Amino acid sequence: MSDKILVCGSVAFDTIAVFEGHFKDHILADNIQSLSVSFFVPNMRKEYGGCAGNIAYNLQLLGGHPLPVGTVGADATDYLVYLQQLGIDTRLIRVLPDMFTPQCFITTDLDNNQIASFHPGAMSFSAENDITGQPAAWGIVAPDSKEGMFAHARRLHAQGIPFVFDLGQAMPLFSGDDLNEMLGLAQMLTANEYESKIVAQRSGRSMAEIARSLRAVIVTHGAEGAMLYADGHETEIPPTQVTDVVDPTGCGDAHRAGLLYGLTQKWSLVDACRLANVMGGFKIASRGPQNHRPSRADISAALKQNYGVDLMG
Repeated sequence: MSDKILVCGSVAFDTIAVFEGHFKDHILADNIQSLSVSFFVPNMRKEYGGCAGNIAYNLQLLGGHPLPVGTVGADATDYLVYLQQLGIDTRLIRVLPDMFTPQCFITTDLDNNQIASFHPGAMSFSAENDITGQPAAWGIVAPDSKEGMFAHARRLHAQGIPFVFDLGQAMPLFSGDDLNEMLGLAQMLTANEYESKIVAQRSGRSMAEIARSLRAVIVTHGAEGAMLYADGHETEIPPTQVTDVVDPTGCGDAHRAGLLYGLTQKWSLVDACRLANVMGGFKIASRGPQNHRPSRADISAALKQNYGVDLMG
């Protein structure tokens, strides 16, 4: 049986600039109707990102076998080479030569306020990236275009491949009916605390009620750890010990990777969620979504130190 994981979602660039001042000193409430501001940003960095890219990166750290499924433009050559050099199979990342790769442009001030804009580019055509016939043990449908997320979910379901539904940044796109349809196709739901409240409000069902129709629901609570809803029970997964909090960008994706790895290894849901917390802990101590470099030995040691389990050998 295949141990590959189909990681469906965005593959994108994040361009992050730092304004060495405060937005509030330049954006005047009385003149907001005719806003025209410019910020000098001497520091800027470009990061490899996107949910599928980030999840695949973390799965590779774990020794998993991710197959990222995304749609990029001709400007993604360096990203694809980078993934290939990591040993990640990129054959299901479709390149549209006349499009740009999805890109998020973020300007941050000294108070960590952000002004962001997102260009979907090739992601708008992600539904055309057909994964029919691709064997896998698990899949995940992570934030992407709404049409792409539904297309991947339906194809996974039709093939009998269990998948995790990760709403994430796609939350504004999904109505209550959309959510209930997606939950009817998925085996698991993952969400942060805020997203879980939105899902409950729009779907008309609590997390416990949703979990009764799925294998599990996992809700992350940041520094408070996570809550696992499964088999009619609610199980608290305590947080890991984190030495440094640097940047939360990509923590959710690292968490999803840990969960998926545990699922493919036939671990219990509790242990899979523990590994998910460990991966989020490594990520938050590093700036950017793909700059943390723990070895498998480091991950195994953290799992044993935080939860007293030795599962990775």
